[in-house]
Amino acid sequence: MTAPAIPFRKMNGLGNVFAVFDARNTPVSLPQEAIRQLGGAGGIGFDQMITIESSPNGADGFMRIHNRDGGEVEACGNATRCVGWLLMGESNQPSATVETSAGLLRAFDAGVPKTVTVDMGQPRFGWREIPVAEPFDDTRSIRLQIGPADAPILHSPSAVNMGNPHAIFWVDDVNAYDLERIGRALEHDPIFPERANISLARVDGRDALTVRTWERGVGLTQACGTAACASAVAAVRRDFCDRETTVSLPGGPLTIVWNADDHVMMTGPVELEFTGEIDPDTLAWSRTERNAA
Repeated sequence: MTAPAIPFRKMNGLGNVFAVFDARNTPVSLPQEAIRQLGGAGGIGFDQMITIESSPNGADGFMRIHNRDGGEVEACGNATRCVGWLLMGESNQPSATVETSAGLLRAFDAGVPKTVTVDMGQPRFGWREIPVAEPFDDTRSIRLQIGPADAPILHSPSAVNMGNPHAIFWVDDVNAYDLERIGRALEHDPIFPERANISLARVDGRDALTVRTWERGVGLTQACGTAACASAVAAVRRDFCDRETTVSLPGGPLTIVWNADDHVMMTGPVELEFTGEIDPDTLAWSRTERNAA
C-alpha cells in the first residue's frame, strides 16, 4: 500500500530556509538520511526541517528542529518567528506560545505584515550552561584561537547560550575571513562538547552590528536568529553596544532588544514561499501552491 503524501510549507526568515511539517494530527518522522537528502541541492533545499507537534505542556505548538545534517537541535530563532506566524494565523490571535526543547517561547504580531517579535528568553553565560569544556570565570572572552599561537587569525571570542551554544569573534571586517573553513573547524573544537555556532561580528555603532554565522550542522546561512541575539547580548556585555541593536545579517536586518527583565526580544520578517508535498517512499517532492498566503 502506498503511503500518503506528506504536505509541507517552504518558508524562510531573512533567507534562513525551512521546510515546515505539521505533525499535530498525523505524525511525521523522517530518518536522518532522508532529512539530509531533502535538505540538499537535489531535494526541497533547506537549512532546517521544522516539525510542528502538539505541545505536551499546553503551548499552541511544539516545534521540533532538525538541521540539514539530520541532527536535532534545541533552538532556531528565525524558525520560531515562522512557526509563531503560522500559529497566530490559525488562531487569529496577536500572540502564540511555541514550546521547544530549549524552553517555552512567545511570538507576537509586530504590527507590520509578516513581521513577528519573539521573546527568546534569557541568555546564559555560565561555562557549564553554554557549555564549554573547561571553567571560565568570564565568558565575555574565552581562550580559543585559530592560526599560529604567536599570531592568531582569530582569538578570544565571546561565548553565549541563546538556547544553543554560540562563539562570537569580534572583527573589523566580517568578510575578510574564510568563515566556511574556520567555522567548520571550530564547530567541532573539543572546547565545545555540544559543538557550537561560530560567528564573526563587527561593531558599527552603539546600536548596530554586522554578523556572519556558520551554523552547526548546517554551514553558512543567510541569517541565524539565535546568533543575532547572542551577538547583541555579547556586545552589551563587552560595552560595545546598547541594549537595542540592529543586527545586519547577509539576508537582512533583525532588531534585537535585551530588555530590563533580562529577556531578549527579536523582531524580523517571515516569508511563506510555497506549499508542497513529498512522497515518503521515494522522497520525490512537488509544489502544490506558490507564494501561498
